[in-house]
Amino acid sequence: MTAPYSGRCACGAVTLAISAEPMTTRQCWCRQCQKIAAGGPTHNAIFAAEAVAIEGTLASGGWQAASGNTLTFHFCPACGTQIYGQSSARPHLKTVRFGALDAGHGLEPEVVIWTDDAPAWAQIDPARESWPQQPPAQPPAQPSAAPSTPPSGT
Repeated sequence: MTAPYSGRCACGAVTLAISAEPMTTRQCWCRQCQKIAAGGPTHNAIFAAEAVAIEGTLASGGWQAASGNTLTFHFCPACGTQIYGQSSARPHLKTVRFGALDAGHGLEPEVVIWTDDAPAWAQIDPARESWPQQPPAQPPAQPSAAPSTPPSGT
């Protein structure tokens, strides 16, 4: 499937309408993601913030990442469904959880990150690009005729 994407929380109180393709998609094994994903990784699509329209009330929580950035996760306060995460270092991006997207979205992780934090039983696809921790941040794109590389995610 391609944009637009839609989504909702488990109870339907929060809905998403996304008007663009993700900049990248990731599977994250960091310890914080394992905590919010019941011990497994999170699966995320990183979009330009302005492409993500959200209706409904969200609650949020946060923590300081190993990078020193503050990571804030947003969820439905009624059912607890994770909707998206956002880094203080990249407020122009929203990291939308695959589980908040409607079925049939067709996205899959392109990159696996924080593999050093994965438990010994984790199954990490060797065909995917992987990083032991956070990949290095890309510099912000400058206006030019050449295509740009998307910045790092969370």
